[in-house]
Amino acid sequence: MNHYVYIIYSQALDRYYIGCSKDPQTRVRYHNQGKSGSKQAFTKRAKDWKMVWVKNFNTKHEAILFEIKLKRMKSRKYIETLIKK
Repeated sequence: MNHYVYIIYSQALDRYYIGCSKDPQTRVRYHNQGKSGSKQAFTKRAKDWKMVWVKNFNTKHEAILFEIKLKRMKSRKYIETLIKK
């Protein structure tokens, strides 16, 4: 089953968020509705998240490894370069 790593952007916060999901479009709607998991989830601070990048992976394991790699980089510059490709 396909899994995706996605990057969303909030203009209100001027921040990016990296996530992993089987259905990234539905996941963005959840982020914008404040249904993103824990009570203190980062994405609950805004309701204007927009999908700016998505990458498909064949397995959940591959997607999670790539998500972790992106999050460890902590580089806005790299994220913006990735989005422009």
